[in-house]
Amino acid sequence: MKRILKPVTYILAAIYFLVDAVFIAVARPIARWIGRHFEFRRLREWIKSLPPYPSLALFSVPVIILEPIKPVAAYLAATGQIVSGAVTFIIGELLKLVLVERLFHLTRDKLMRIPAFAWAYGKFAEMRAWLQATEAWRMVRALSRAAKDYVVRARARLVGSFNRLVTSKD
Repeated sequence: MKRILKPVTYILAAIYFLVDAVFIAVARPIARWIGRHFEFRRLREWIKSLPPYPSLALFSVPVIILEPIKPVAAYLAATGQIVSGAVTFIIGELLKLVLVERLFHLTRDKLMRIPAFAWAYGKFAEMRAWLQATEAWRMVRALSRAAKDYVVRARARLVGSFNRLVTSKD
């Protein structure tokens, strides 16, 4: 039984990390943008002043509150509410990852002082490195870059067309 469940566990873990990795690629720029544009100086200083274990508790809050969004989204999709399920999943996952990314950025040094967290983070980093070394990941990254390049080119064409339209009316 153990020999059967081990590959299934690895596949499920890889899918879970793949979904999180795809969403983190979107969440990270959002988190950076929030960090640059919103001044929560007092809140940021308070978070940075926390000792390691209260930092871990604070870091856990968005995960504990927003992780159950996945089964809710799955339930919505299973009951025929595909769009509602997809929107629930996307918004919940992005919100969770943005909050986790910001909190991790602020508390990383303190969290790494907790031996169990440092060990778990090391295992997470190993899993992420393994995932990023796979052919599937490289293909997703190539498709992502191609889509991003396409959007940049389309936006430049649209802006150029708009500028020509504006200058032709002058």
